[in-house]
Amino acid sequence: MRSRLCRSLVLTGALTLTLVSAAGVSTASASAIGGATAPRPAQASHVLPSNTRFFVPPPADGSLSQIAGLLKSHDIKDAGLLAAMETVPSAVWLTGGTPAQVAKQVRTTLAEAALERTVPVFVVYDIPGRDCSEYSAGGAADQAAYGTWVDAVAKAVGGTRAVLLVEPDALGNMPSDCNLPTSSYPYTDAQRTAEVDYAVTSLERDANTSVYLDGTNSHWQAVGNISSRLLQAGVQRAQGFFLNVSNFQTDAASQDYGSWISSCIAMISDPSNWAYNRPDYCASQYYPATFSDFSTWSQTTAWYAQNMAGAVATTHYVIDTSRNGLGQNTMQGYTKAPYNQSEATATALELGAWCNPTEAGLGARPTARTGVPLLDADLWVKTPGQSDGQCDAAGGVRTWDYSAYTQPGWPQDAAGQNLFDPLWGRVDPAAGAWFPAQALSLAQNANPALGLNLLAGQGR
Repeated sequence: MRSRLCRSLVLTGALTLTLVSAAGVSTASASAIGGATAPRPAQASHVLPSNTRFFVPPPADGSLSQIAGLLKSHDIKDAGLLAAMETVPSAVWLTGGTPAQVAKQVRTTLAEAALERTVPVFVVYDIPGRDCSEYSAGGAADQAAYGTWVDAVAKAVGGTRAVLLVEPDALGNMPSDCNLPTSSYPYTDAQRTAEVDYAVTSLERDANTSVYLDGTNSHWQAVGNISSRLLQAGVQRAQGFFLNVSNFQTDAASQDYGSWISSCIAMISDPSNWAYNRPDYCASQYYPATFSDFSTWSQTTAWYAQNMAGAVATTHYVIDTSRNGLGQNTMQGYTKAPYNQSEATATALELGAWCNPTEAGLGARPTARTGVPLLDADLWVKTPGQSDGQCDAAGGVRTWDYSAYTQPGWPQDAAGQNLFDPLWGRVDPAAGAWFPAQALSLAQNANPALGLNLLAGQGR
């Protein structure tokens, strides 16, 4: 799962907002954004009740064997931490298979959730050209196959209460963002938008489903850019969007980002608003705020308070808090002894901090009682303990000066170092595989700390 810093948008955003402010823009373009479809009428049943109790799936593959190994070595404390982690509600990922197979997976999960009297959270993750053909590559063969697969999910869910998160990274990493030759990656942005829009139509059809689309994270797409993509993909016919999936941004940053996106959507979709159809007018984490200085983000919040011009933010969102307890690792610790890496190396490592970083911790527990306007729920979407992929130099997410720091057994040749993760001192497991060292680190660094999770206590 990728997340790229969009520093190139800073200058563009600053220039646009400066010109808008100077000109006092009060009129709007006559054309609609990308053929955005009309919003569906508000239906209260799509909103998650504040006392919602979320589904706890069976323990992740690999977790029980790690717990057993810790118990065998008399490490009761760490075994207890991992056991507690596995009792926290988390999402069920639907990552492929035939329509019959995914329907069976959905029905099995619904039956298990019924026994718990809980609401399951599904991640729909089979879009063609998934993840720019990188660590989580895969997906349906084409649009027709994807539509059939999504319909199978929708039919299996039926009238059961469920949360469905549609295609993480699908709108953040549009095919044109992947910069791949069409000979090997023949997907288009128009196809991607149509696929997500179709998923909204199919999955949101029943009043008991709450469907959310990819809103990326606060260290990635600028507010106006992702707001435009969400509108084109049909977010106004869904319950809203999701943030921070498989990422590490803080709750405070995600809440600011979510409120700005909702505000921008309201402004640029309102024909009577001065910013109608102009997502480039929307303030963001890049301007007037300074992206790297969270203390300045209040400037963007103030901008929206001053410029909504009657538009009302109504688009809801959810946040993945599964691994953001400590926020994103800046990698500055590796500039100190004994690692002695350069500032340039630390900066490069931070750019890849979305991929199996060290010094991460579990975040806030899932709840629909957030106390934050428009924030429907905190969720554990990424399965804690599962690898993001084989994070290495070959994948462009690791840089390391082996002359400054190495250990016995580490590769000495360039080929070996290219596939090695120096942060963990090993070759990382493939995407989705259990990563014992990372799982234990997340549990040990949990913020708030892990304790006994009682299912009956959810939502209270």
